[in-house]
Amino acid sequence: MSELKHHVLVTGAAGYLASWVVEQLLNEGHTVHATVRDLNDRKKLQHLLDLSDHFPNQLSLFEADLLVEGSFDRAMAGCSVVIHMASPYFLEKPRDPETQLIKPALNGTLNVLASVNRTQTVKRVVLTSSIAALYNDACDVGASVNHTVQESDINPNKDTGHNPYAYSKTVAEQAAWEVQKKQARWELITIHPGAIFGPSLSKRSDATSVGMMIQFLNGSFRAGVPRLWLGMVDVRDVAAAHVKAAILPTASGRYIIVAENLSLLEISKLLRVGKFGIKDKLPKSETSKALIWLIAPLVGMQRRFVARNVDYPLYFNNERSKNELGIHYRLPAETFNDHIRQITEDGLL
Repeated sequence: MSELKHHVLVTGAAGYLASWVVEQLLNEGHTVHATVRDLNDRKKLQHLLDLSDHFPNQLSLFEADLLVEGSFDRAMAGCSVVIHMASPYFLEKPRDPETQLIKPALNGTLNVLASVNRTQTVKRVVLTSSIAALYNDACDVGASVNHTVQESDINPNKDTGHNPYAYSKTVAEQAAWEVQKKQARWELITIHPGAIFGPSLSKRSDATSVGMMIQFLNGSFRAGVPRLWLGMVDVRDVAAAHVKAAILPTASGRYIIVAENLSLLEISKLLRVGKFGIKDKLPKSETSKALIWLIAPLVGMQRRFVARNVDYPLYFNNERSKNELGIHYRLPAETFNDHIRQITEDGLL
């Protein structure tokens, strides 16, 4: 790979994170082919259409389906880099994890890589994975004293019913590495972000982080939050990591993309709601694990998740992303309050 201008395919381009990747690629002068599920859904695509107007002749939109064989071939034609980001995520447990999460993640990745194998111009694939592909539950990490999650870690879970999202990201990444090892033309890089926050380029409210921020702001957590830690990161920094991984000749392997590890209560204390004219309904305390376990089914949480994750701090090693990709992480206060500004300005609260 070289740092010259590239033709880059971005899958799932209308998504919260992918939209920032598209925007940053365009700003750097690259040509972008962006796939979406429905070209006629102008409400979901308006921000991409606006980018197309702002960057004439640089952005082209294509329709593709993760589960339709060959549907990415046309969009991928002539591209040297593929950034595969399209994959479902649910804040609450899905009704049918196999159909809603695992098949789209695994089979969708295999479908995209089959197109890569048919497209001779592709030299690099960047796959959006997750820190969830590195560990299963916080208690597993905590069982090793002072263990910091590393890029070499792999989620050992084989139970599709427990943490199905983590399972879907783990098996999709493992399948991608297996496909990559069978050929020598294109290289694979995987990006493992934590919980992503920060302003959105669209006015959609269905992004997971938007939903969580709204829960903080509307009083859903007012009675207290679980003693739960998140490896958080700004959406703009995650986008930058994807762009660097796509373009830098020296980029390789897996990258943890996490700015800081914060508890939900620590996050709450960073939110400056008064600055945006929002009534303060933020949580001021943590709720006991026993109570969270008791009410878990009523608030869309699994009791097993509560038992294995609440009260267990998490730590992540982000040195590779800083040293090799040159990522300078934003401070969490900037991330969260920029997010609040966007939510209020777009009338999502």
